[in-house]
Amino acid sequence: MKAAVAGVNISPVNMDERRTLGIKAGDSIKVHQKIQDKGKTRIQIFEGLVLARKHGNEPGATFTVRKVASGVGVEKIYPLYSPLIDKIEIVKRAKVRRAKLYYIREKVNREIKRQMRRMSLVSLATESEAAEETKRAEEEAVKAEAEAAAKQEAEAEAAAEAPAEEPAAEEVPSVPAEDEVAEVLEEKLEDAKEEEETEEKKT
Repeated sequence: MKAAVAGVNISPVNMDERRTLGIKAGDSIKVHQKIQDKGKTRIQIFEGLVLARKHGNEPGATFTVRKVASGVGVEKIYPLYSPLIDKIEIVKRAKVRRAKLYYIREKVNREIKRQMRRMSLVSLATESEAAEETKRAEEEAVKAEAEAAAKQEAEAEAAAEAPAEEPAAEEVPSVPAEDEVAEVLEEKLEDAKEEEETEEKKT
């Protein structure tokens, strides 16, 4: 079977070059793919991680490349000897202990779910904190307004009472106590008696 396939030209691509690349699971590669668009051909680069390599170096050999584009996982299965692939570049090689890295899909999903949980919790916390802060600010503003109004009322009352009290204090003379009045009267009576006695002596 191999002898029969060896003489047949399966693909216009240099198969030996592709074979010697030695693409394995765990490699980060850039695939330069030819795309025909409105009669023109352009090259699109797809860079990602090789999850699997199948069928060895046979004519139908394939490799699966995965990348995350704007938060969405994208996987492409390329035939190794496809003429639509212009070039394959190996960016980085990693030592892995599995032939197929399909578990990375679930791992990435788990990490994304964890991040989403954290984000939702954080957003809820920030929203509640913001609401509490706004409430506190409103309460403080109301308290400040009430205090300012109370101060103004107290000042107005004090200003109104102060001028009314001062003239009243000036107009009303100080009334002496009863004991003082009695002493003064006794002194006057004694003075009067002494004057009478002196007049009697003179006469």
